Amino acid sequence: MINSAPHPQVCPGVHRTPDRGVPRWCPRDGRRMVRNRTKQLSLIGEPKRSVPAPVRPVGRPRSGAPPRTRISHGLYLVDAMPDQLNRRCRALACALPSDAAFSHWTAAALLGVPSRNCPSIHVVLAPRTVLPQRRELVVHGRALLPEDIDSVDGVRVTSGARLYVDLAEYLTPAELVAVGDAVLRQHLTDADALAERVVAAARRRGVARARDCLGRLDARAQSAPESAVRYWLTSHDLPPPTPQLEISDERGRVVAHADLGYEEWRVLIEYEGRQHGAGEQFDRDVERYSRIAAQGWLVIRFGREQLRRPQVMIQRVRQALLSRGWRPPPRM
Repeated sequence: MINSAPHPQVCPGVHRTPDRGVPRWCPRDGRRMVRNRTKQLSLIGEPKRSVPAPVRPVGRPRSGAPPRTRISHGLYLVDAMPDQLNRRCRALACALPSDAAFSHWTAAALLGVPSRNCPSIHVVLAPRTVLPQRRELVVHGRALLPEDIDSVDGVRVTSGARLYVDLAEYLTPAELVAVGDAVLRQHLTDADALAERVVAAARRRGVARARDCLGRLDARAQSAPESAVRYWLTSHDLPPPTPQLEISDERGRVVAHADLGYEEWRVLIEYEGRQHGAGEQFDRDVERYSRIAAQGWLVIRFGREQLRRPQVMIQRVRQALLSRGWRPPPRM
């Protein structure tokens, strides 16, 4: 017979957890027992108590939480600010060894040096048995000198001279000249320090290319395409052009600056990007070229398509110089 006492006793040795359970009747003696829905009861000792789960820094954001962007395993940017490279690097630096520095194309982007676009983030640190492993990172184990490290907004990056040496392994000579011009133009290093760093990098891959390009660098170059055009012209028997050549009128006033030029033969070379073909920039270019032509200069204009075919540029500049009285040096 079922005992319907108003206050039934719980079976001996059975402890109730703090969570509310579902009442059941013991089939032996009719006493009420409690069975928990989510966890087993403790049959001996103290009752089990539920412990609040720790706050997880990862996972699906709760309703009303600020938006966040995943940058790596366990690392998120939590706010509404745009996802920028320097913010990603600052967050990744928290998960890297203290001697790590961002390098290669990542350092080029942080330093403002034009180069190839690379979606991966490159890091260099002293060689060790186990290197950090993250899917978003390309880790290089290389020895670092004290002068190889610079800082951009609190983020450790390789210096301009070290960047030139690191990229020499991967870039073409024309691209490397553009990088060297940029680090000199932005005062990230000077010519002497750059030459010393190339000497210290002896027997590394690409150091021969870096050494050969040193003599072609010029801090006066204002863009990467301009540096590439100058490289191709100086790679043959043409005379070296002067970067940012000043053009003066009959009164001696400077009316324009040409990308490259030969003052002796009054030949100018201009590289035109897409921005030169739209809006007010086109009108300014028309006015500029008319003033240059009025002073007796011959202007040769190149674009992206000609930059892909360097032999075309070389041949056209050669013809222009020959028409102005230049003669190639005799072949030995």
